[in-house]
Amino acid sequence: MDRPTPGIAAVPWGAAVREPGEGWDESNPVPATTLTLVEGATFVIASATGDIDPGGVEGLFVGDTRICSALQLRIDDHVVEPLTSAPRSPSSAAFVGRTIDRQLVFRDLSVGRGMRVDLRVRNLAGTHREVEVALRMDTDLAGLFEVKTRSVIVPPVPRRADGATLRFADADGHRGLTAIGSEGAVAGEDGTIRWRVPLDAGREWSGCVEFRALRGGHDVASAVSCDAPLTAPKGIARMDETPRCHTDVPGLATAIRRAGEDLGALQIEDPDHPEDVLVAAGAPWYMTLFGRDSILTSWMALVLDPDMAFGTVRALARLQGREDVPETEEQPGRILHEIRSSSGASLALADGHIYYGSIDATPLFVMLVHELWRWGAGAARIQELMPALDAALAWQERRFDAGEGYLSYRAAVPGSLVNQSWKDSHDAIGFADGRLADPPIATAEVQAYAFAAWRAGAALARAFGDPGTAEERDRRAEDLRSRFARDFWLEDRGAVALALDGAGRQVDAVASNMGHCLWTGIVDEPAQAVAIARWLVSPELASGWGVRTLATSMARHSPLSYHNGSVWPHDTAIAIAGLRRAGFVEEAHALSRDLLLAADALGGRLPELFAGLTAEEMVVPVRYPTSCSPQAWASAAPLLVLRALLGLEPDVPTGHLALDPRLPEGSGHLRIEGLPLAGAHLTIDVRHDGFDVTGLPAGTSLATASD
Repeated sequence: MDRPTPGIAAVPWGAAVREPGEGWDESNPVPATTLTLVEGATFVIASATGDIDPGGVEGLFVGDTRICSALQLRIDDHVVEPLTSAPRSPSSAAFVGRTIDRQLVFRDLSVGRGMRVDLRVRNLAGTHREVEVALRMDTDLAGLFEVKTRSVIVPPVPRRADGATLRFADADGHRGLTAIGSEGAVAGEDGTIRWRVPLDAGREWSGCVEFRALRGGHDVASAVSCDAPLTAPKGIARMDETPRCHTDVPGLATAIRRAGEDLGALQIEDPDHPEDVLVAAGAPWYMTLFGRDSILTSWMALVLDPDMAFGTVRALARLQGREDVPETEEQPGRILHEIRSSSGASLALADGHIYYGSIDATPLFVMLVHELWRWGAGAARIQELMPALDAALAWQERRFDAGEGYLSYRAAVPGSLVNQSWKDSHDAIGFADGRLADPPIATAEVQAYAFAAWRAGAALARAFGDPGTAEERDRRAEDLRSRFARDFWLEDRGAVALALDGAGRQVDAVASNMGHCLWTGIVDEPAQAVAIARWLVSPELASGWGVRTLATSMARHSPLSYHNGSVWPHDTAIAIAGLRRAGFVEEAHALSRDLLLAADALGGRLPELFAGLTAEEMVVPVRYPTSCSPQAWASAAPLLVLRALLGLEPDVPTGHLALDPRLPEGSGHLRIEGLPLAGAHLTIDVRHDGFDVTGLPAGTSLATASD
């Protein structure tokens, strides 16, 4: 495996990074008026007209490089007046406008390892006329982080025109853009592809331009060639075969359908391992494999596509840390935080820049392998992953033993992430009075994941004939649970502390992380569970659209803070799953209703996060300026809500499927057709008076709440 460039960790990985006292260095916002189309590692941010306006975040990106930074359509040297635009799918959109003399102009954008622009001009006049159609374009070959952080400073990229082809390439000829016009096109050295079009009255002309990324001196074959009919991208086509939901639970069916579409669009492929189904974290800034995000997304998406989870753990196992590299925070057994494409020809994951600065991806990896076992992945597939699982738990053991008994983190080198849990902005971990915690920091939910990882590792060791290892892992889990209940519980607040700081002090802020603790089962004291449930549905945390990341009474709370008062759909979904696991059905239903209302208000697609304002303050969720959309674990959040509503807990190795459906008040039916489990496809039909299940795998019986 190619090693990352020395010093690559100085890049602001994963989130904007700042030190105490510095101004906020937030990602460059994506304007609300733009449209983002995505397919795998390709995405385009375009204006509402279909143009790519220069100078901001707009552009066509392939493999973390902006290969087209400007694209403007002109008819007879005039801009096109926009009329209407609409997405056809997550990877394509249609735009309609009119010319200065009122002729119709249709434009379609489609992405897939490049981009295709289809143009049509319709002559509505009663006489013959000639039209000049021109697409002006440019590239800056800016890296994604340059665009994301507003630091694009690049020299002009040389261009060369040849017939209908326009090529932009850097001085070495290694990176660039190739644009190829359809029949009749003429490329110019001014960066324009033109057609001279004679149009009789009532007739229509059509043309096409294909955009290809130039990497390593060679064009990357586009999946949306002008020479072939457009078809649904492979990922979206796969998700078209996923289960269907029919229900009167408000917002649920639409959210699940949209989840399938968006997760399909976010699927990426490792050229070295095309057999694996992988999911990127989110558009526009995270179109790559992330440890934490991809694991939690594929966990939530098990009800749609278990192959996504299996592909994710296989890829993460291949790229698991092997040695100590301080610059990238690689350590033996550690699961990566994120990968970024190199500037070379290869788009293979192993040839990218890999950063390992995540404290939670490693225990989450172990949890997902065990969940796949429970979901019926089969002994052979799980045994393939056992060396990686054992190495991950060995890493966790070393970190526990070196960290005063808890899984903690501190930035290893300048430029590393200051916070390495899921709330990874620099100011995310603070006391109730606003003081920031000093490292090393042990956050509550990370200990919960570690507990679940020990339990998962014990179950798999026992299943594969190693009772001694299983016993030791169970012992570690119970020891952690006992100490956690003592050291993290805030008696005066009746809540779990956000973290312990470097001096072992309780970071006493009240935050959403408590929901993750219910989800993993580390909290088993009934009184503590009751108190957590009350907090999660209290006005301080529950906004009416979901769970705020920080309670309103905390000093750092702001509804527009990235991690200190905003609402993250995946965080709310985990809280819902935790409440359901702990037996708080009404509370789970209340938060489910809120999240599904938010999804419904946003057309079914939940963004990465939105402001923590209440429904009384604004009748729709308030957009967060730099939020990714579509974003993987936000898209998958309704799927975890579905699982919580069903009370669905499979354990195929023991031959049981636990099911305890509870529909919210006012809802009377929920039917899921084709839910995948151990190679079978279930239909679950829930009604107000009971439920039926058909299609169970051979050797699996149904266990219900009444059993």
